[in-house]
Amino acid sequence: MLVLSNISRLYDGTGAEASALHRDVDLLVDGGRITALRPHDPAGHAASDDRVDCSGLTVTPGLVDCHGHITVLGLRREEMERMELGAALVYVEKILHTTLVDGGVTTMRDIGGATHLMKRLVDEGVMIGPRLKIAICMLSTTGGHADFRGPDRCHGELSKLWPAAPGRPNSVVDGPWECRKRVREIAGCGADLIKLCTSPGVASPGDHLEHRDFTAEEIAAICDEATHRGMKVAAHAHSRSGIELAIDHGVHDIQHISFMDERLVEKAAAKGCTVTPTTWVTQALQGAEGLSPFVMEKVRKVGEAHASATAAALQGDLNILGGTDPVLPGMHGRNFMELPALISEGLPPLRAWHGMTGLAAAEIGQADSGTLVAGQRADLLLCRDDVIEHPERLHPAQGDALAEVIKDGEGHRGHAGIPQRTYRSTARDVLPVAPEEL
Repeated sequence: MLVLSNISRLYDGTGAEASALHRDVDLLVDGGRITALRPHDPAGHAASDDRVDCSGLTVTPGLVDCHGHITVLGLRREEMERMELGAALVYVEKILHTTLVDGGVTTMRDIGGATHLMKRLVDEGVMIGPRLKIAICMLSTTGGHADFRGPDRCHGELSKLWPAAPGRPNSVVDGPWECRKRVREIAGCGADLIKLCTSPGVASPGDHLEHRDFTAEEIAAICDEATHRGMKVAAHAHSRSGIELAIDHGVHDIQHISFMDERLVEKAAAKGCTVTPTTWVTQALQGAEGLSPFVMEKVRKVGEAHASATAAALQGDLNILGGTDPVLPGMHGRNFMELPALISEGLPPLRAWHGMTGLAAAEIGQADSGTLVAGQRADLLLCRDDVIEHPERLHPAQGDALAEVIKDGEGHRGHAGIPQRTYRSTARDVLPVAPEEL
């Protein structure tokens, strides 16, 4: 039994109210699960227990990032082309590792790019990273947000963004029946959800924010197929028309929400939709380098509107999830920065934390994580400062407060007394055994 003893502050992830905060408590972990959270008792543990003094520490659930992209190094042409090469899986392994160990993310919903192979390699312990929920593709029409072809590319060339690959169909699709078939293919490839674009995007090279991507008939077909396969649908949606199309035709989670207003919030609430604002990337894009003037003009428009949209979602009491959308260099491994970004747009700190822990885990289908209560996976962060009120202090340059990341009861940053996750397996555990060794 591992006992995290005398924790100064603990946020349990169960809500955004003060009742989710605890002081001077012990957290008990056994077999990768939480067995108890109780008031500190210096004499209440067996001699055989492994006890770690956590006085002075803040403990939170491991983060749940609802908008990841583990196959993206950046948006420049050479960065996208690098992920098309045979070495792409090596980069994915590095991204997974830093997302968990440096970014504090124990569960991630990859909203486009990751394949079932990548998810499986994490589950099997071959790669170290957050457990994954995957969309595999980001569906859009020809010339839409997922079609990164650019005006000077040959007509027959595939998009540079997640082209068709083993375990990943092409993201570009047109027409209701072709859309239905693509959803069936994605489901057959092991997806947990479907992602589509109901509006153009910011970073895509040729589509205007105000234009349409899919038609109502195409969106309805995608959502209908997904629903009948037990999958929720998330939509990239910046424009008002794109947000409304998503709400009206079956999308559950609206991503980005840049031009959402009070009317659309009311419609979303009536349908039980969630929203994932991706605030940090919206702010980071405003200082990005190497993007075209066309893209930067879209960045400017979205940046001017985004805070008002988040405020409307908060005022309308929508469930707001935290997601990083880490498409710029340097974002992987700093996933916690979505928390201060959301707070900067008006969310109370506990509301931001809930949207990136317990609420997020429940919404993406990983309900055994995200909260620090008995029976849950032991996914948690040990921090040297009050990161609840000041999550920016998790950043190495702003406090370096992240002391340990624990996933399924195993640490990854070497904190004293915490059992550590290492590559314990030998080659024979992951490679075929020679016949003479059978």
